[in-house]
Amino acid sequence: MKANLSLGQVSGIKIRVHWTFFLLMAWVIFAELTQGGNLESILFNITFVLAVFLCVVLHELGHAFMANHYNIKTEKITLLPIGGMASFEKLPGSPKQELLIAIAGPLINVIIAIILFFIVPVKDFMQLNFTETFEVLVRYNIQSFLFFLFIANVGLVVFNSIPAFPMDGGRILRALLAIKIGRVKATKIASNLGLIIAVLFFLIGLLYNPFLVFIALFIFLGAFGENLMVQQMALLDGHTVEEAMLLNITTFKPQDSIDLVVNKIISGTETNFIVVEDQTIIGILHHKTIIENSNKMVLVGEIMDVNFKTIKGTDSIKKVYQLIYNDKQELFPVMENGKLIGAIDAVNLNEYILLQSKLAF
Repeated sequence: MKANLSLGQVSGIKIRVHWTFFLLMAWVIFAELTQGGNLESILFNITFVLAVFLCVVLHELGHAFMANHYNIKTEKITLLPIGGMASFEKLPGSPKQELLIAIAGPLINVIIAIILFFIVPVKDFMQLNFTETFEVLVRYNIQSFLFFLFIANVGLVVFNSIPAFPMDGGRILRALLAIKIGRVKATKIASNLGLIIAVLFFLIGLLYNPFLVFIALFIFLGAFGENLMVQQMALLDGHTVEEAMLLNITTFKPQDSIDLVVNKIISGTETNFIVVEDQTIIGILHHKTIIENSNKMVLVGEIMDVNFKTIKGTDSIKKVYQLIYNDKQELFPVMENGKLIGAIDAVNLNEYILLQSKLAF
């Protein structure tokens, strides 16, 4: 099964569903069946979950459109069992930009909740006693559906307000702190708070709700990853690609046999290669593709990746960092005046970061 299922695009932004989302749907069906549910209740709950995730998509599009206002492209939106995640091509240029981008998502849910408040209308429920309210909500009709959707949007606002990465609350906190103390220190403070919240969620989850354990893991990885990324980006500030690029690289021609590539991998340390013809780069050979085809009689030109990006030696190395971890391209050819002068990949980039971290102390 593929990691992500594509749902199409909105304004050029890819909408994808992570495979774990289907575990949530399976859990909804299982929970209904174990509680004596029938086909009507199962369809009601599945439709409700899909409606909630439509609100999540709108939430993420709120982030995306605000980011686009600041010329920050959104590559994709990925739906996970506990929400969505928008992937930006670069970080916001200032705390103010990050603050507005972070607020834009929950603001969409606030607007949806306000609209639903008057459509339901929620105030009518407030006038009912507990028994009357319960009788209305257990019915599988549009009124109870919209009321639950109202509650879900309020919940999304509250959940995303938690001051921990990768939730919006963590980014809002970081942006506010960064105005005074800078992004690096602000990220460290916000990330540490996120780690504390993750531990609390984990302990509560062990005692009461296993789903909180999953959320705790999500927060922990998000907080740790965000702090690590910002720390590394700070080390790369002011440095260029030519400082870290590989100079002695092996290139292949499209008519070369895969056996030549395999022998080079075995005898050397390179794992990804650039394909050149008439001094022009025409493709990239990825390590995974080479291994998958190592037992076949194929030529390099038949398995090379023709969708690739090139960079310049004078480019900021921070740009390469973002390209490697956003575009998932393993090797980037480095060009100068139309000629290949080197390459850079995740391995030597990480080695360069390690060296810079030692020099910083």
